[in-house]
Amino acid sequence: MDFNTLILPLLILVPLIGAVLTLFMGGNRAKYANLVALVFTLITLVLSLVVMITPVGELDKFNFTADWINAGGLKMSFIFVVDGLSILMVFLTAMLEVLVMAFSYKQSDRPNYFYALLLAIEVGLMGVYLSADYFLFYIMWEVSLIPMYFLISWYGGPRRHYSAIKFFIYTHVASLIMLIGIFCMVFESAHLAGSATVDFSFAFVKQWMAGADSVFQILVFAMLFFGFAVKMPAVPFHTWLPDAHVEAPTAGSVLLAGVMLKMGSYGIIRVCIEALPGALGSWQYIVIAIGLVSMIYGAYACIAQRDLKKMVAYSSISHMGLVMVAMGAAMGGAAAGDANLVKMGIEFAIFQMFAHGLISGMLFLVCGTAGHNFGTREIPLMGGMAGKVPVYAAFMMFAFMASLGLPGLIGFWGEFGIIAAFYQWIEPNGMLYLLVICLLSLLLTAGYYLWAMQRTLFGRLTTKLDFAHVHDVDRVEAVVLGVLAFAIAIYGFWPDLALSYVTGYAQAWAVI
Repeated sequence: MDFNTLILPLLILVPLIGAVLTLFMGGNRAKYANLVALVFTLITLVLSLVVMITPVGELDKFNFTADWINAGGLKMSFIFVVDGLSILMVFLTAMLEVLVMAFSYKQSDRPNYFYALLLAIEVGLMGVYLSADYFLFYIMWEVSLIPMYFLISWYGGPRRHYSAIKFFIYTHVASLIMLIGIFCMVFESAHLAGSATVDFSFAFVKQWMAGADSVFQILVFAMLFFGFAVKMPAVPFHTWLPDAHVEAPTAGSVLLAGVMLKMGSYGIIRVCIEALPGALGSWQYIVIAIGLVSMIYGAYACIAQRDLKKMVAYSSISHMGLVMVAMGAAMGGAAAGDANLVKMGIEFAIFQMFAHGLISGMLFLVCGTAGHNFGTREIPLMGGMAGKVPVYAAFMMFAFMASLGLPGLIGFWGEFGIIAAFYQWIEPNGMLYLLVICLLSLLLTAGYYLWAMQRTLFGRLTTKLDFAHVHDVDRVEAVVLGVLAFAIAIYGFWPDLALSYVTGYAQAWAVI
């Protein structure tokens, strides 16, 4: 077994080892917990970069397979693969983990537990994006939820216990329904194959589910889609998100918005769309309708918010609605036999997931910096702050502009590509009026960001803050925010740096 084969398991084992070591660094050793955790996240990032610099056509060399359970008629395996759908999510997870570790260097309350929880979240996230066995996929899905629950409950704001319980109940109930859908697929695949062994591998299920009864596929799609849509989250399953974001520590919010929400959209593409082709035609309209409602509802809700963090949380609902619309368009293309629409929808859904991960990560760091450095995130209390904290103001303006889709930054390409794909779906169906909803959502997004900037950074200087305790970003915060700003700018200037990984996957799926 060569080193290339071991890289994917190491992407999970390295943060797991780091979490265990950091957990036991209590007492006098707690002051080194951040450094140890940072080293393990850096090692994970380097491993992910090894995968990233590999030509897309050679990613198969990283595949890893080992038996887990192969007895009693059950076959569950440690199968790890990386392709155009997962590679950007793996890199984004590794990158954001390093940045939140650095940003949280001042953590003084039980730091060993705090950093161990962040590393445990990385274990679960990497497992979800790399697993190619349904049982392993579900285990990793749950692994990512549990440490986030404790991170919110132990280190969150005043309503942290309520928010943590709400987060766990929503996502855990959804994942249980998802598990029922997985069992339905796996056992039906074994039945269709006439096999005495129930194989949980993605490849086995995908091979046999394509020939399953269409009604069965539609019903299973409903269970799986519910589980994944709650995680995205999509309206009306979204109410856990604003509470969780507002109460979570900054590091938790960055990971939650940057990569954990993407588990939902990743699952819809990887499981619902890939494994259940017979259900796509029946579900395309519902998926697009939910996406459009999420876009508009999230944008309208942002206008009413006083808390910067809550505004950004609702903006995530709106932007993930865009991803939902792209996936629905791809499903419509698959049902109509339009390979170009399938390719465009899948391609820009994945690209928007990556773009939103970078932008939302920076947005929540900006919100967290306001809370730490000003003592408040309340928009009405922060007037005229640009003159007092110019570096912070520059980062806030950059993040807001990226999120509203300013041309030249990464957010523009995701939104532009999705609207183009949506147009290709609605034009032959005679529903061009639906394009107005997308455009209205973009207009509202520009409106609430510009209004928030005007109220926080410009105008008359506030008299409601104690400026003796207000300070601009420090060096570490500036470096962390600068890294994200650079990534947003470079991928915005040269989007093919990310699209080149996605195109091959989207093209291959469209042909199938």
